[in-house]
Amino acid sequence: MTYLIVDAHEDLAWNMITFGRDYSRPIQETRQREKGSFIVEQNGDNTISWQAFQKGRVALIFSTLFAAPIRAQNGKWDTQVYSNAQEAHRLYSGHQDAYDRLFDDHPEKFTPVCNKPQLESLLEKWNQPNVSAPTGFVTLMEGADGVRSIDELEYWWQRGVRILGPAWMGTRFCGGTREPGPLTALGHELLEAMAPIGFTLDISHMDWEAARQALDIYDGPIIATHANALKQVKHGTWNRFLTDDIIEGIIERNGVIGIVPFNRFLDQSWKNSDPRSNCPLDMVSAQMDYICQIAGNANHVGFGSDFDGGFGLQHIPEGLDTIADLQLVAPLLEARGYSSPEIAAIFGGNWIETLRRNLPA
Repeated sequence: MTYLIVDAHEDLAWNMITFGRDYSRPIQETRQREKGSFIVEQNGDNTISWQAFQKGRVALIFSTLFAAPIRAQNGKWDTQVYSNAQEAHRLYSGHQDAYDRLFDDHPEKFTPVCNKPQLESLLEKWNQPNVSAPTGFVTLMEGADGVRSIDELEYWWQRGVRILGPAWMGTRFCGGTREPGPLTALGHELLEAMAPIGFTLDISHMDWEAARQALDIYDGPIIATHANALKQVKHGTWNRFLTDDIIEGIIERNGVIGIVPFNRFLDQSWKNSDPRSNCPLDMVSAQMDYICQIAGNANHVGFGSDFDGGFGLQHIPEGLDTIADLQLVAPLLEARGYSSPEIAAIFGGNWIETLRRNLPA
């Protein structure tokens, strides 16, 4: 049995612009084109394509607008970096332009999902047997430095952004990964303005202090698109992972947490030189089970693969070759006692219900 998958985090535009990847091509064709290149050296072999979406029944993804502050630049190949809000705005706008071109060039393969009618239309297509359906994109801004001023939030909403995460590393709005700190005064203003418009808040990269503040004060929906549980990460210490109290806070807000099948997010001590077998795929199902045990049900966890987001085939658990292989997590959950309806919820149903509650009519 295969389940409908929603993947809550993919940096497709970043890959398209940085490496020239064409996600309408089969994965093997892209791997052959990139063989021996700096792309594989820097980012690993790709794991995503429309064909893999079809094979793996990946009906919907949260597609990111993402650029990094210049202090995080990894080398001359990394052009998607900014030193101020104006530069971030330009890069993020370019990423949305890239998605718009993708929709125009391949409407049968990729389609935007900005509202409930578009969501239901997409799901209806995927529920038809033996019919090829496009994969839907819900736009997520990862790191809010592309918002030059608070009154610009309406602009991004009109461009299709429905989910917004204030941090990647630290930003003008709050502390982030490896850069601790609370919400700033501007961060408080951002959250206050986001909720009335309808944005869902993604706390994935927010520092623990800032995330706790957001859980206390944000009036809109809260999720973590791609963040593993700290206590379930082997040797885990980073503020990139979620503490139990933050997990409990997301659950109390009826949110969902996307689990990342990245070896360093399963075992923080894992290195690129280590074998993939050091992180068996069951570590992914263990992360999911951990969230479910805290929640007391299977309604608050899903996938947030982050595939191709700075890592590739060489950096994910043994047994996975492409995104289609996420289906291999199902028997692992079944072995842990999960029923088919619970697995269906984890694979896609929880994210779909979140979108049904929070997308505009």
